[in-house]
Amino acid sequence: MLDIFNSLLNGFSVALQPANLLSCFLGVLLGTLIGVLPGIGPVGGMALLFPVTFGMSPTSAIIMLAGIFYGTQYGGSTTSILVNIPGEAASVVTCLDGYQMAKQGRAGPALGIAAFGSFIAGTVGLVGLMAASPLAKFALRFGPPEYFGLIFLGLTFVIYLSHGSVIKGIIMGAFGLILSTIGLDPILGLPRMTFEVLQLSDGINLVPIAMGLFGISEVLVNIESVATSEILKTKIKNLFPTMSDWMQSKGAILRGSVLGFFVGILPGGTSVIASFLSYSLEKRISKNPEKFGKGAIEGVAAPESANNSATAGNFIPLFTLGIPSNSVMAILFAAFLIHGIQPGPFLLKDHPDIFWGVISSMYVGNVMLLMLNLPLLPIWVKVLEVPPRILFPLILLFCLIGSYSLNNNAFDVVVMIISGMLGYLVRKFGYEGAPLLLAFVLGPTFERNLRHSLALSGGNFLIFFTRPISAVCIIIAIMFFVTSFIPFITKGKKKFAYLTGGDE
Repeated sequence: MLDIFNSLLNGFSVALQPANLLSCFLGVLLGTLIGVLPGIGPVGGMALLFPVTFGMSPTSAIIMLAGIFYGTQYGGSTTSILVNIPGEAASVVTCLDGYQMAKQGRAGPALGIAAFGSFIAGTVGLVGLMAASPLAKFALRFGPPEYFGLIFLGLTFVIYLSHGSVIKGIIMGAFGLILSTIGLDPILGLPRMTFEVLQLSDGINLVPIAMGLFGISEVLVNIESVATSEILKTKIKNLFPTMSDWMQSKGAILRGSVLGFFVGILPGGTSVIASFLSYSLEKRISKNPEKFGKGAIEGVAAPESANNSATAGNFIPLFTLGIPSNSVMAILFAAFLIHGIQPGPFLLKDHPDIFWGVISSMYVGNVMLLMLNLPLLPIWVKVLEVPPRILFPLILLFCLIGSYSLNNNAFDVVVMIISGMLGYLVRKFGYEGAPLLLAFVLGPTFERNLRHSLALSGGNFLIFFTRPISAVCIIIAIMFFVTSFIPFITKGKKKFAYLTGGDE
């Protein structure tokens, strides 16, 4: 425990350096802005601003991108409460009671409890993140079979938890794995699927794909939407919750903080899942469940606490195992690699300044967010009034500049445009981009550990089942695959019985 405390103090000495402090401030400020603007979300925002970090030091770059991530969780509640439109997906549940509180003239307490609950949950999550740091030492014992099993389980979770059907999730995940194989074979050094296109010999860059899938497609989807939003015209007052508000919310904040953190650790665990589970839990254990959806302050406190705590939990698989658990962590994973750093068990050993500097900066960032959100609320309200005809062209311009600046290569712009069109089409047909992006990022590591394991065993696949950790991961993954097809089998049997004249 003393070692962790000393390491945290060293982390603060890194986080409080002027350059890192400025990066943290810009990250949380831009993250809040992205959260306030409906439709962009943390993945799109991080992808848009990814090129800005190329000229930074690795520590400053990761601190800024992390700040954008957890900053969006704060900003998303503003639109949910005032406009009844979630600024990002994790704030969907906040609309249910937050907007009702605003209509009742209690927008101030709703915004206040969202901000304070987020701060408390973020702090709880960071304590859990520090406590999990010894996992990095345990992960040093992992070999290729263990990493293969973990990655396989992670991909399975992401597909299983995708909002569309499991079949669609498998298709997108498989497509992402195929895209990740483009370029030179990592072991033989021979070109694969390059089709004699010189630019494909180094593979496809993540940034243009992420910008297209989540930035361009978001603009295209929003352009065709005729829905209009109107900011609730009410005076925002009493931002500091009363003692009665605190008494009603304290349990929801604590339960949401703990639940969100553990959901965030799971492969495929996102802030969206955490916020939904937290809201459902509060409604289930409440003595007056009928008040939920009608302006219950617990209905704001619980999901806002859970989604912020989950962001801290998301960092654990990335920092300790080197495995991104969702699409946001995939962007951060790419940032590490671009700056020449391999996240995982050796991060704490080889780069303790980055490991503890980022964690310490998240403490600083949470304080900044609490100080920024409430005083700057009138400005965020004005931002919501920016017309789409101005906002969307600016987003497209940032995407074009960001893609080109990656390598000063027009080919990356072409990749981004194609990815944007693909992202738009898959969303129109009910598919998700997250399984594709995560499979694309994990694909090289997945393949490398598979081939290394088979080389160690002489081509015997039993190596994955003779090593306990890999065996458990693979068995759990197979169970999820099998159970996910049960609804299709049941539906097929009912349809067959109906067609043959049997019982439905």
